[in-house]
Amino acid sequence: MKHDRILLAHGGGGTLTHELIEQLFAPAFGLKELEDSAVLDDKLAFTTDSYVVKPYFFPGGDIGKLAVCGTVNDLAMQGAEPLWLSLGMILEEGLPLADLEKIVASIKATAAEAGVTIVTGDTKVVERGKCEGLYLNTAGIGRVVADVGSTHVRPGDAVIVNGNLGEHGVAVLSRREGIAFQTSVISDCAPLWSLVQSALVSGAEIHAMRDPTRGGLAATVCDIAAASGVGIWLQESALPISAEVRGACDLLGLDPLNIANEGKVVVFCRGTDAGRVLDAMRAHPLGRGARVIGEVTEKPKGMAVLRTAIGGERIVDMPTGEDLPRIC
Repeated sequence: MKHDRILLAHGGGGTLTHELIEQLFAPAFGLKELEDSAVLDDKLAFTTDSYVVKPYFFPGGDIGKLAVCGTVNDLAMQGAEPLWLSLGMILEEGLPLADLEKIVASIKATAAEAGVTIVTGDTKVVERGKCEGLYLNTAGIGRVVADVGSTHVRPGDAVIVNGNLGEHGVAVLSRREGIAFQTSVISDCAPLWSLVQSALVSGAEIHAMRDPTRGGLAATVCDIAAASGVGIWLQESALPISAEVRGACDLLGLDPLNIANEGKVVVFCRGTDAGRVLDAMRAHPLGRGARVIGEVTEKPKGMAVLRTAIGGERIVDMPTGEDLPRIC
């Protein structure tokens, strides 16, 4: 490995995260398929995640809403209907009880919206100054209803996203101590199963789905291209990025393609079925902004390329880590 100590970038979902998983964790535990969820005997999917977002309240959500959405979305991306969650809480001595009550209420409301039941959990308290308020860990179990995966993408597929990119990351950064700025952007944090289900039952041949969280759209397309051995071409003029998000990224020197999302799904479907997927998504409140943003080709194998608005081309690189950490 390139480093002898853990860096913040190792948790950013980019090249250093992949290095850590592929060179340390996967060999140690015999892991072969590195999806966001594990499929157990083709019937159940299982996933786990931890949440350390800073600050734990942000425009459009909080760490509790984020924990439920992130977990059920990981299951949904594997074609699984989310059913049950666990909830582990690491609380810091001195955390205001009023904040904890708000977060618990948010978890309850979001779980009800997502149609999942929290069935078990755990609580630990650490000394003051050890965890900046609270961290959450969740695990989720869902029922598999569709066979989708990163290795199923093939040339001729269309690439579709359900709406504006980069909103979660910008919303969190707008409240980050030392960076805070005024913006109307709110997080897109939302449970996606009902949207995914509408696409799955549309009759379209869907090969893969991925929620572009850490590392944003760039990490997603680079990961899928490498896993399926295909080329993915994105059209810059088709990317749904609001003026507010572009302005914030320009201000901070960030690439909107690398910014985290928490309510978006990137769908890879047979090209001739793109219309069916778009119709199904646009009929759902979370998919009204759905559009085709690219296509899959045979070459360049294992790479993603952006066709720029001025007619050029540039390689989409896997981010090293997050431009700024602690987004989820």
